[in-house]
Amino acid sequence: MGHSAIKGVTVEDMLFSEQVQVERKTFTFDLKENPRGRLLKITEDVGGRRDAIIIPSTGLEDIKQALDRVISAHRSAGPVKAEGNDE
Repeated sequence: MGHSAIKGVTVEDMLFSEQVQVERKTFTFDLKENPRGRLLKITEDVGGRRDAIIIPSTGLEDIKQALDRVISAHRSAGPVKAEGNDE
């Protein structure tokens, strides 16, 4: 599967894709490659409304370390005080 551009649109090769369901949200993690490099596209779908962020692959390790720190802080914070807050 090669790279090509059609009318200025870059074609991206899908290298990996996984979905995670969290409450009423679906998160899709797509690892893609285009002529400029690799990237992670994270898409949040809530009832058909989609938002996405793009992370260059060069930042994946930094993002993972930040998430590890967030998880550690979450565990250290004790029980959740307010239920139902999903934003």
